[in-house]
Amino acid sequence: MKTIINFCQKHKVLIFEIIAISLIAIFSFSLAPKILQNDTFYTVAIGNLIRQNGIDMKDHFSWHEDLPYTYPHWLYDVIMSFIYNIGGWQAIYISVCVLSIVLGITIYEVNKKLNKNQILSAIIALVSMYLLKNYIAARAQLVTFIIFVWVIFFIEKFLENPKKIGYAIGIVLSSILIANLHVAVWPFLFVIFLPYIAEYIIAILADIIIFRKMEIFQKKWKIKHTKNNEDKVQKLKSKLDEIYISNEKRKKYREEQEPYKITFKRNKNIKWLIVVMLICALTGFLTPLGTTPYTYLYNTMQGNTTSNINEHLPLTLINDIPIFCTIIIIIAVLTFTKSKIRLADLFMIGGLTFLMFSSKRQSTMFVLFGSIILNRLITNTMEIYGKEKIEILAKKLINIFTIVMIAIPTIYYSYKNIKNKKNNSYISEFSYPVQASEWILKNLDVNNIKLFNEYNYGSYLLYKGIPVFIDSRADLYAPEFNKNKDIFMDFINTSNIGRYYGKTFKDYNITHIILYKNAKIAMLIDEADQEKYNKIYSDDYFVIYEIVK
Repeated sequence: MKTIINFCQKHKVLIFEIIAISLIAIFSFSLAPKILQNDTFYTVAIGNLIRQNGIDMKDHFSWHEDLPYTYPHWLYDVIMSFIYNIGGWQAIYISVCVLSIVLGITIYEVNKKLNKNQILSAIIALVSMYLLKNYIAARAQLVTFIIFVWVIFFIEKFLENPKKIGYAIGIVLSSILIANLHVAVWPFLFVIFLPYIAEYIIAILADIIIFRKMEIFQKKWKIKHTKNNEDKVQKLKSKLDEIYISNEKRKKYREEQEPYKITFKRNKNIKWLIVVMLICALTGFLTPLGTTPYTYLYNTMQGNTTSNINEHLPLTLINDIPIFCTIIIIIAVLTFTKSKIRLADLFMIGGLTFLMFSSKRQSTMFVLFGSIILNRLITNTMEIYGKEKIEILAKKLINIFTIVMIAIPTIYYSYKNIKNKKNNSYISEFSYPVQASEWILKNLDVNNIKLFNEYNYGSYLLYKGIPVFIDSRADLYAPEFNKNKDIFMDFINTSNIGRYYGKTFKDYNITHIILYKNAKIAMLIDEADQEKYNKIYSDDYFVIYEIVK
């Protein structure tokens, strides 16, 4: 027993590492949803299409003619189609579990490597995964989350030592991967560079302010215009030297003593980071998508799709208490402790907060990058009050009590999640027309009808080989991309009864309609328009009408 205790004491850092990674893996696995999301269906269908026909920048799944399609995550689609063809939806679910685990461990490892605090990094990784739980799905974003966290690590390490070219290569390769895996978020890569560059610029301006005061100009002017008085010139030069020395001391004090709440340094390696950023800007051409990486986000922001899709709507703090609490913690640490924040971190957290309030989807980036910044703030506070280096302090905190306090809630919450999803099927018949699509394939000529369907299950229909009116590829149906009708807004206005559904059906020559049973249009048809629409199918969740000619 004594030998075991001695061994544990000697290797407690390694033991905690194993326990932390195990707990994070279990927790991350428990968060991976078994029920598939609508984007997953078109992902598989498009991946199979690309493998058969290549990328032709055209849509093949809607019955609208000649719609161009940008294939914004073509590489991810191809990978997922391979996985699906190997093991079906079960394999897709396993891939989500694996990526979720990789993301959790990545957040932990990057936090630990940058902040040297094992325990805090483990806790922050668990909390971060909890905050990200609604975004863990079989979508390209799950892969790019992992890449973005590593990009921060590469940037921080590259700024420490630009001679280690491997970090620069890591940044460039990450850029290439993101441009091919998820082109919509590729421009965000350059947002990450900006706080570091902004800090460098402000440091330069601070140095200029210190060294270029009016007193210096005054002394120089007097020296220049003082004639035939060598003693006076010498005194002026002596005074000027004193000013330079004094300013140099102030600069040194600012850099070494860091007397302010916000700290910043003039890191000369930033110029090499700018070079790397410029190289990354060219990697957008290393895709089969032409100029899409440079135009996709701009075109998306010009349209109405982002203001009508839930995840793109502005964040309301009262509806997201965990994010609200995270912001309060960051403010509290900065306000009520002696902790200092780097200017680059302040810019980063401020910019991400602004983006998050503009679009709730950006809360993911706030969590991913904010976790590192919060870890750095708390670690800095622990060093100030503990008066020891964080590596020593962190080792002292590793004990049975700490491990138990982390393990019990993690295992309990994981158990509940795993138990709740155990009996879930991969495809929800409540959300997707599983039975109705089979009926359509058996009873209708899908290539010679024009089917009106709703946004949320269009991807499932096209996966089944049924041409659709609309699906969750919102950009495909917006005029900013197709230079045609605004199909997306026509659907939104029709489904909200802002536009008479009969007019939409007439404008698009609709022949058949599939709707949720509780859809507004379905209820109106059943109440007032039965003579115009023949109900040809109904199950517990969906109904199909044929327009009477």
